[in-house]
Amino acid sequence: MIGNTENEALEDEVITNYKKVENKIKAAAKRAGRDFNEINILPVSKNQDFNKISKLKEVGIDSFGESRVQELLDKEEEKPGFVNWHFIGHLQRNKVKYLARLDNCRLIHSLDSPRLAREINKRARKNGRVIPVLVQINIAGDDNKYGFSKVDFLDVFPELWKLENLDIRGLMTILPHFDNPEKTRPYFKELRNLKEDLNSNGYEISELSMGMTNDYEVAVEEGATYVRIGREIFGEREYE
Repeated sequence: MIGNTENEALEDEVITNYKKVENKIKAAAKRAGRDFNEINILPVSKNQDFNKISKLKEVGIDSFGESRVQELLDKEEEKPGFVNWHFIGHLQRNKVKYLARLDNCRLIHSLDSPRLAREINKRARKNGRVIPVLVQINIAGDDNKYGFSKVDFLDVFPELWKLENLDIRGLMTILPHFDNPEKTRPYFKELRNLKEDLNSNGYEISELSMGMTNDYEVAVEEGATYVRIGREIFGEREYE
């Protein structure tokens, strides 16, 4: 059993860890000639104790990523409205209604099919909302990842854009794990180029959610506006 003193030390450690990540991102932004303020650090609190979330909230971090709807709802129930949630995992259509009811679910990063887009649009309309989303692109063509292929995305994007209760703000990707983070660079660059192509064709999107604990510095150098960091901030998961 972990005592109170040890618990407090673990909770304080998340602030130290967050600041270390922040400093690495500042350095990566500087290398790329970017403004650090363009980049959002999203702590991924999956399987982490709520006390660690509360500790980060004390120092002004108020947005957290979750990849399971039920876990997000359980944490929201613990302190309703306490923080803002970003949903970053695969979203089943039958779970959309739960997120659509939460005004503090601020961004869904993982829109990965036309059917899911229509369901989010329908549920948003029922709740009087316009829900911000990112479209998930399987930019590496990984059979183990969700997301549109680049070709399929370009075919359907004009129709997605017309959905009135979706606010499509950008693109997201999850890459396979590479031992050398530099191997992620071509994929991040390709996603950035896709965003820029859309901008050139009149689609105003600005966000790129790319980069996790293993590769976020490269992602920042290649244009990420959201990086999703779990283990490097929170440490190992507390439960499964």
